[in-house]
Amino acid sequence: MSEATAAQASVDQLLAVLDLDAGQARTTEDIFTGVSHPMPTGRVYGGQVLAQTLIAAERTLPEERAVHSMHGYFLRPGDASQGLTIAVDRIHDGRSFSTRRSQAYQNGVPIFSMIASFQDEDPGVEHAEPMPEGIPDPDSLLPDEQLVEGAHPSAIRLLRDRPADVRHVDPPMFLEAAEDRTPRQSVWMRMRAPLPDDPRLHRAALAYLSDMTIQESILRAHGVFWNLPGLKVASLDHAMWWHRPARVDEWLLYVQESPSARGGRGLAKGRVYSRDGALVASVAQEIMIRVPESA
Repeated sequence: MSEATAAQASVDQLLAVLDLDAGQARTTEDIFTGVSHPMPTGRVYGGQVLAQTLIAAERTLPEERAVHSMHGYFLRPGDASQGLTIAVDRIHDGRSFSTRRSQAYQNGVPIFSMIASFQDEDPGVEHAEPMPEGIPDPDSLLPDEQLVEGAHPSAIRLLRDRPADVRHVDPPMFLEAAEDRTPRQSVWMRMRAPLPDDPRLHRAALAYLSDMTIQESILRAHGVFWNLPGLKVASLDHAMWWHRPARVDEWLLYVQESPSARGGRGLAKGRVYSRDGALVASVAQEIMIRVPESA
């Protein structure tokens, strides 16, 4: 299989995951069903369920009413070998704003719960934090999967087969700790093949991407790396704000930093920029992190 064909196949798989089926039964909620990516770990990737619950919520709204914020909690590890049921509660519909609660279930219990707010396009005041200067161009950087020689085959397969092309500006932390122990980093990211033009799909795919690498600003500060024996990391919650439209099949810069870690938890924040410097989205995530005592 050629590289281009493999890239298209990985993106087609993502599109299939985001193509939810609407359930026939409805009580006070809209019901959707979906499938998961196969994962070497056996667990559902958090960004996937973020994107799916958002797609489900947007299916209950007019196309012109777009998501501007979401706040969600990861409640249980999901099983990637099983399907998901997503229930959407139409909490509120106003003249300009709507609110939805969207929950993903497996085996009758919720694994993820979020509330999202949606708004019609409206003029108003505008400003944005500028994109950092001096960031290398993504074409000058190697894809992550070319930087993991010697890693476990499942880790290499995970990076190679994912639908996103991710390129670290700072040395990645797959196999060893970073020399510079500062709580910040930047990565370039985009989908490996073009997506349809539907803006809702691009917003959901950006949510999918937002869960990738953001935890590393916490790990980097403490000399921790993904392949460290005994390391345990799990996402606890995820918040996201969409500021401006963007295509996720074009390069986006994800600038990340961690303001605090304490009590087995770490907080990471991120800003997503288009290649021309527009601030596209902001992200915040808290994780549970348990580092082995010998580290």
